[in-house]
Amino acid sequence: MWNNAKNRTLLTAVVALAVMGTGGSLTRAQNRPKPAAEGKSQACPSDETELKLPAGFCATVFADGIGHARHMVVAPSGVLYVNTWSGRYYGNDTPHAGGFLVALQDRSGAGKADVIERFGETVQSGGAGGTGIGMYKGSIYAEINNRIVRYPLPAGSIAPSGSGDTIVSGLPLGGDHPMHPFIINAEGSMFVDMGTATNSCQLKNRTLKSPGADPCTELETRGGIWLYDANKTNQNFSPTERFATGIRNAEGFAIDSSGRLFVTQHGRDQLRANWPDLYKPDQEATLPAEELLLLKASGDYGWPECYYDSFAQELVLAPEYGGDGGKTTGVCASKIAPIAAFPAHWAPNAMVMYDGKQFPARYRDGVFIAFHGSWDRAPYPQSGYNVVFQPVAGDRASGPCEIFADGFAGEVKSPAKAEHRPGGLAVGPDGSLYVSDDIRGRIYRIVYRGGAEDGAAKITPCPSATAPAGNPVDAAAQPPEGTHPDAGAAATSNLPVPSGATREMVALGGRIYHGQAGGAACMGCHGESGEGTPLAPELAGKNKKWLWSDGSYSGIAKTITEGVSQPKQYRSPMPPMGGTQLTPDEVSAVAAYVWAMSHRTSSN
Repeated sequence: MWNNAKNRTLLTAVVALAVMGTGGSLTRAQNRPKPAAEGKSQACPSDETELKLPAGFCATVFADGIGHARHMVVAPSGVLYVNTWSGRYYGNDTPHAGGFLVALQDRSGAGKADVIERFGETVQSGGAGGTGIGMYKGSIYAEINNRIVRYPLPAGSIAPSGSGDTIVSGLPLGGDHPMHPFIINAEGSMFVDMGTATNSCQLKNRTLKSPGADPCTELETRGGIWLYDANKTNQNFSPTERFATGIRNAEGFAIDSSGRLFVTQHGRDQLRANWPDLYKPDQEATLPAEELLLLKASGDYGWPECYYDSFAQELVLAPEYGGDGGKTTGVCASKIAPIAAFPAHWAPNAMVMYDGKQFPARYRDGVFIAFHGSWDRAPYPQSGYNVVFQPVAGDRASGPCEIFADGFAGEVKSPAKAEHRPGGLAVGPDGSLYVSDDIRGRIYRIVYRGGAEDGAAKITPCPSATAPAGNPVDAAAQPPEGTHPDAGAAATSNLPVPSGATREMVALGGRIYHGQAGGAACMGCHGESGEGTPLAPELAGKNKKWLWSDGSYSGIAKTITEGVSQPKQYRSPMPPMGGTQLTPDEVSAVAAYVWAMSHRTSSN
């Protein structure tokens, strides 16, 4: 646990924040560009981003194609540093050569990076990339595999050389949340997220009606925030450095001017899928909330026993630990509730406290949060894929959030079809806001040109965390040619049929695959048309590769029935029958549909 020396260090720190870790801004450069005066309108350059922003704001592409960009930090000189993740999560594409860490500089002042240098670990040296990155005392700190490493910046260069110094090693890897985002305060206290290996600490992860481990021994090494000293090298991970517990996955960090530390939390998944007797179908998409937490030493935020129910406005007991669908509070009454809640499954992947002077004053009292976007709302519309602003006053939210930037995903908000997904945030010394995209490696730069009344005109409020799930996305896809329940919904009429199955079975399998029957939503992981996503492999198309069977009808059915407890190339397991309770006939139907997709030809 947190020792007294570290306690005194944190409580007595006057946090001017020369550094903020993932997505933080740094001490202002003396020669930073003068921002546009508030209220004085300046025309935006031609829009190449198609982002939707409040009046007075403009977005440009600062860099593109740099790799799967995650968290960022900006030096006082204006150089932007980005950590990128291994391509293995994104269809096994080839990572960029030269290192997973990227330094980006705009020397011409045109608002675009014209110098790009890479450093740190490479694939050849055993690297797999990472998420966390920060800056402290003139050095870059970055997560790489199971370590956080310090790279001193040499004079006259924007990129370090060499392997760097290991600050802490032995961080736990594997499971559902293997990344280690972090933040460093002005005194060098380094707070590191240890995301959980499981969804809800079930005895069998993401499996129908599997109870929770009691006690959840996973909490000894995962599911919380750990505290280390950024000034020391060769520290080793152990349970004793745990600062706070009960946090499933804290990707976003921010520190305010008073030293208060805020983190985001990804709410758990699959309430309905794993506990269909307790939750209605639409509750898979509306529960539980995503959270903004005020971090406290030795605080317990409830995972895995509790989740935050926005409808009840309290932490309630999880079904794995005796919960009854949200009616009972139980031990959750003693856990620490969030200070703000957001719609379910939006995935808050980064956060930054805005301390710049460029944006209107209303944005200087709160946090920007980058939502990576949902997958577990299927068959209802996916959501998120945006950047929101949450006002904060002291230690609490001071009002509802607003959608600050949207349009990253393009026409379709889904893991398989989104063009871009927000992954990181940073504030530059001139007050510009940078947003990273971890699909195609784009870095956006958002500036304020003035013209709106304090930037408050035409603000788009966030949807309520209790907003309904909406209509199933396939329900509106019925063709005008007919009203047959299968017409157009799963496009099965022209698919081939495996030997031993019928066309009716393929049609039923299509409905189950798309979440319209059986309680499963296979497309949430494998994509709407089996094209694959970062969560699960491609099932159709020229790049499909069978990892657990020979691709036969019977082999596919066996994999569906048994699940995949230890994936070969993906982070998360596939529970038996997708975590729901399918009948043998329904398993056969899904297998028939998957086989049919995999054997589809261009003429089908």
